[in-house]
Amino acid sequence: MSITVSYRGTYTVKPNTATWTGHLPLSELDQIGTITHVPTIYFYKPPPEWLHPADAIFATLRSSLGRALVPFYPLAGRLRWLEGGRLRLECNATGVSLIEAESEGELDDLGDFSLCPEFEQLVPSVDYTRPIHELPLLLVQVTKFRCGGLTLSFSISHAVADGPSALHFMTEWARIARGERLSVEPYYDRKVLWVGGDPSGAMPPPPPRHLEHSEFNPPPLLIGHTNNLEERKKKTTVAMLRLTKTQVETLKNAANKDRTGHHMRPYTRYETMAAHIWRCACKARKHEPEQPTAVGICVDSRRRLHPPLKLGYFGNATLDVVAASTSGELVSSPLGHASGKIREAIERVTHDHVRSAIEHIRRQPDLTLFQDVHALGSTRGPFYGNPNLGVVSWLTLPIYGLDFGWGREVHMGPGNHDFDGDSLVLPSLDEEGGLMVALCLQIVHMEDFKKFFYEDIVD
Repeated sequence: MSITVSYRGTYTVKPNTATWTGHLPLSELDQIGTITHVPTIYFYKPPPEWLHPADAIFATLRSSLGRALVPFYPLAGRLRWLEGGRLRLECNATGVSLIEAESEGELDDLGDFSLCPEFEQLVPSVDYTRPIHELPLLLVQVTKFRCGGLTLSFSISHAVADGPSALHFMTEWARIARGERLSVEPYYDRKVLWVGGDPSGAMPPPPPRHLEHSEFNPPPLLIGHTNNLEERKKKTTVAMLRLTKTQVETLKNAANKDRTGHHMRPYTRYETMAAHIWRCACKARKHEPEQPTAVGICVDSRRRLHPPLKLGYFGNATLDVVAASTSGELVSSPLGHASGKIREAIERVTHDHVRSAIEHIRRQPDLTLFQDVHALGSTRGPFYGNPNLGVVSWLTLPIYGLDFGWGREVHMGPGNHDFDGDSLVLPSLDEEGGLMVALCLQIVHMEDFKKFFYEDIVD
């Protein structure tokens, strides 16, 4: 596969009408985790010429983006560093970047759309050598192919929006492009997440003090190592692994094989897949049996809080928790054992746990140790590469059906990820009940991982 992309222009798009300006407080959950941009990409077959002339597509996207930025005005702002590794969001209508590009290739040249290095040309790149207050929070690239097909890709700052919020924006932008009204207004009030208390002076009740937050501890290191610098430098590769509905059901049956009692809920697809990925990674990495290993799990707290967050809450409401074990325990036990570890971690995310975690973060004098800033050239922050990994679920997100007026996508997926241990589980677009796993591992481990990933699917 060979793709050559030429760039026709980069445009700054601002809200069409005046929007609120000022400093929008960021919650503690906005301040930790991934604070760089998260890439996604959508692929579209050539739209019928009578439905949407090719020359009009970019103009439609550009004009509708300006209208979408009116309700979603924080995306047109900029971040600034504050003391202690904290960030502030300045809503100043500086604008977002819209890139127009084209390729002499055809969409069919991409085959089954498996992740490949060429995707980097199709996704907006962010120049992290520039000061953070100069970086757009949203970058969009439209790439037209010779056949008339196109890709639409997004890079959205994770400090401003988590997965549900990013998809909320993308879905509403598509509605606006189709000439429809906004479905759900974005909601920006961070007081619901106890950011320094209510501005009126009322402080929230103190959170429970007895809760532990192992998710903020440094992840395990390889046995015999005193840091992870060597592992961070090793070259990685990415793969998109597909599972049929039958293979998914086989894994779920294996995970639930030894569960007894009507009160025991069967393990979910995510609990099963995260466990399977975890075990296969331990095998592929050839760990010693006593090697400690952890898996990071991203849990959406929106419906776990009392009361739940208002529909349309825009920001970060996810909390990363950790399941831990040893490689020997995982690979020598049935799949359900690892699934149980995953479930235990998820079930810790209660209303009280989230409040306690937010208070824990608020009391930290320096947040840089909690932030994944590897794209900024830092070696601080959590590293979920060897012997660990992270498994993010997109299984319940509305990732498909993004129609800007010329039809739904034929494929969507993450942009390239180059972070060892980074994995993503998403539903298959081709088969109801099937799954896809996007995975980044060190090159030396990937082929063994693929081997175990499919060979270990047994009744």
